Amino acid sequence: MFSDAVLEGVSVESVWRKSQEGHRESRSCQTNPLKTKDACNQTCGIREMGTQTEKNVNQRTLDVDLGPLLDYPDLGQFLKRVEGVVIKELEKNLKSHAFDGFDVNWEEQNELVTCLHSLQYPEALELQLQVTSVSWNSTGSVVACSYGRLGDGDWSTEKSYVCTWNLDRRGFLPNHPDTVIDVQSSVMCLAFHPLQPSLIAGGLYNGEVLLWDTSRTDDPLIGRTGLTADTHTDAVYQVVWMHKKTQGHRHQVLSVSTDGKILVWQLDKEGHLVLLDGFALVTQQIPSNTKINKQGREDTAVGVTCFSFSHFDPSQFVVGVEGGYLLKCSASSQTLAAVSTDSSISLKAPAQFTFSPHRGPVYSVDCSPFHRYASF
Repeated sequence: MFSDAVLEGVSVESVWRKSQEGHRESRSCQTNPLKTKDACNQTCGIREMGTQTEKNVNQRTLDVDLGPLLDYPDLGQFLKRVEGVVIKELEKNLKSHAFDGFDVNWEEQNELVTCLHSLQYPEALELQLQVTSVSWNSTGSVVACSYGRLGDGDWSTEKSYVCTWNLDRRGFLPNHPDTVIDVQSSVMCLAFHPLQPSLIAGGLYNGEVLLWDTSRTDDPLIGRTGLTADTHTDAVYQVVWMHKKTQGHRHQVLSVSTDGKILVWQLDKEGHLVLLDGFALVTQQIPSNTKINKQGREDTAVGVTCFSFSHFDPSQFVVGVEGGYLLKCSASSQTLAAVSTDSSISLKAPAQFTFSPHRGPVYSVDCSPFHRYASF
């Protein structure tokens, strides 16, 4: 009923393959030709040099084998002596903000002078007062300025001011002084103490000399001469601190005035400046090599406007006077001055030599710290 049979093969053509072959495309791409370059370098030559110092047989050498046995007594004593001071300064620097925000400029500095601050006190400007003196304290961060009038008024009883600015203080304001001291007479000159940064000496138009301590905020005035028979009878044009080891803690100030007197004051425990020593310049006792007019009374005063000690001989000093000449003077002079005053001490005549005069008053003089006989 059933039997094997071989039939012809049947093939079905793929419709999907045929459809794909209809959309096939061939494409190609190539970059631009790359440029290449070969280079090489080689040193021309090599040179070696060496040097060696000669051995010094007398020089101490560090021997590692000695270790802790190595000791220099002089060095050890020095380190013990300065240890306290060094530690104190290091602790002070650790707490200091002096260099906060400071950037070191290693490049070439600008040689042009620039104005960093313009310091002023508005109340003094309203009164049209003049700046009569400026002084820096020993730290270099505080500057003091006195306001008054130069050569104006009857003993200049108009109120004046002494102001200080700390340029390193945070929140520094040029128009707002840190300290303002009211003075009842025009302040003609100022001088900070060379070692104690809060002490200021000042000379007034009425002849007084005052001392202030700016660390005392309630009442900075610590000493004054008062108006006595010893006080200057004319304006004080310069004050100079005298610092000597022999005077201990007692402050001494020298003052010069156009009344012809050079006076040395010492502060006592009660806050009074007591006259300790003094000199007077009168016309008839000026050395004969000068050409000033010596006619008139023998006790005619020679107005002193400035003063400077010699850096080489503390007993020698130079003064400038209203007549336009400089006088070389000696503090060791024992010649009594020909003045008729009620001073509590005898005043001496210090003038030894007169330099060639100028044609106008001398307002400043400074002995050179480098040349023994040079003054400016």
